[in-house]
Amino acid sequence: MSDVFVLAQFTDGIATNTTIELATYGARIGSVTAVILAATGEGAGLAAQLTSGPIARVTVVESADFARYGVSATSDALGQLVTQHRPSALLISSSAFGKEVAGCVAVITDSGIITDAVDVSADSVATQIIFGGSTTVHSRIIHGCSIITLRPNSVTADMTSSKPDINFVELIIADTAKKAETLSVEPPVKGGRPDLTQANVIISGGRGTSGDFSGVEALADLLGAAVGASRAATDAGWYPHSLQVGQTGKTVSPQLYIACGISGAIQHRAGMQTSKTIVVINKDPEAPIFEIADFGVVGDLFNVLPQACEAVRARRS
Repeated sequence: MSDVFVLAQFTDGIATNTTIELATYGARIGSVTAVILAATGEGAGLAAQLTSGPIARVTVVESADFARYGVSATSDALGQLVTQHRPSALLISSSAFGKEVAGCVAVITDSGIITDAVDVSADSVATQIIFGGSTTVHSRIIHGCSIITLRPNSVTADMTSSKPDINFVELIIADTAKKAETLSVEPPVKGGRPDLTQANVIISGGRGTSGDFSGVEALADLLGAAVGASRAATDAGWYPHSLQVGQTGKTVSPQLYIACGISGAIQHRAGMQTSKTIVVINKDPEAPIFEIADFGVVGDLFNVLPQACEAVRARRS
């Protein structure tokens, strides 16, 4: 059976569902090894959290260099592991960090790379949605290790309990990976809502909000959802650019995406149209976003959203 490596992902020291999603994809191809790159002394605690998903083994590498040298050290360690063990595939979450690491590992190992995939088959054929969502492409890497980055929330994670074997490996990060050093880190200020790229439900606002996101935020808080915004809204300064959904922002694939006052320019659609269910609220019945909607409401969001909030509250009472 083929071996598949997945790069385990943690947020504030807590394992994310993304790791299990990657393992779910990986199990289609072969036996899954989750790779944990941890700070010195923290590997055991992180490995102990991986008790769900089809993970057969956990490989832990500890080093202070991962925090100090970031992408370069991470890529070097993964490159060494891929070179030593020759897995058939390496799966990484399709975040900005993940894609940069994947590209570096592809160069180090002389391997092919596919980014922003939304599916992977048992024979390592990756599915991508490209050209603003107008084209579906099926691709396979034919040289080296198949390095593929996958969008979060693109698959239903296999939450089967597991008890993987844990193996600690010592690696020396190459000097060539230490040419840029991180001197200080200022973490982003987080609110109480889910991370945009990890959320199962996202409520986004656009130009139609006229800068008033109160209705969007109210519905999001009732549903435990993340809040996103279109480029028009972020460029106008109404919402942070870090929460922009679209081709030049975040790419998301939640179970439910509610677009409020968003016309649906191809740039925005490219970042969210793989969502499982899309609901559109827009007073313009000719808005392009209705073309990809599963459900649509033609109406003013300032009238529709308060009614939606009341309906949610009524169902809960």
